[in-house]
Formats: sequence, structure tokens, C-alpha cells
Amino acid sequence: MSKTIALKPHLSEKTYAMSEKRVYAFIVPSDVNKHSVARAVEAQFEVKVTAVNITNQEGKAKRTISINGKRSMNATGKRSDVKKAYVTLAEGFSLPLFAAIDEAAAQEQETQEKIAKVTEKQAAKEAKPARRGLRRTAKKEEDK
Repeated sequence: MSKTIALKPHLSEKTYAMSEKRVYAFIVPSDVNKHSVARAVEAQFEVKVTAVNITNQEGKAKRTISINGKRSMNATGKRSDVKKAYVTLAEGFSLPLFAAIDEAAAQEQETQEKIAKVTEKQAAKEAKPARRGLRRTAKKEEDK
């Protein structure tokens, strides 16, 4: 049963910050418990789980509008409820959920370093005096 649980990673800025502390968030079915989530994560990702925290997030109330475009009186709807599991991994383990984001950030930093190096080199080149007119001006001064 542990491999059949659908673990959908919850990717956001907050979960990205939590992943640096080895805590990962998953959206799980409403009928699972902490033990089955821990077994499923260990089986699917081959990591060691130390703790699991589960929260039930109620769906947000939303107003609905009918299909024909007219507003119905007091028509309210609701988003579906979500169950989230926050899984803490043991020391030395991690999941590659944010690997693409980390690679993109590293590539962006390398690009910025190259641009800074090129602009620094060009600024140093412009700071040097031009050598072309030195001989001509020196000859003109000797002629006078």
C-alpha cells in the first residue's frame, strides 16, 4: 500500500525555504496517516524519514457565478479541502524537488559573473590613454 499513495510535492517559496532545513511538503490523499506517508516517502525516494507532520487545510469559500452570466443571489462555493504532509528527512538526505531551481540560480550567477568580468575589462581598457596620437603630438611640439 505504501507505494500506491500519490505524493504530490507542494512547491512554493515557503517550501523552498523549508527544503534547506530538510523539510519537504506533499499534498496527500485525505485518508492516509503519518505512518503510511513516512513509508511511502521512504519507498519512493529511498531516503530516511525522521518526522511527519500532517495538516488538514479547509477549502477557501468562493462566490460562484452562473454560466449564463447573471449573478445568482447568495450563491457560494468552496474550494476542495487539502491534506498536507510535512516530511522531515534525516541528516545527509535530500530530495531533488528543487534541483532545477538551484541549477538555474547557479547558471544565472555564472552569467552575472561573466558580465561583470567583461564590463570590468572594458572599463580598464577605456581608462588607458590612447596611444595613437602620442607621436604626432610629440613631433608637433618638436617642430615648434
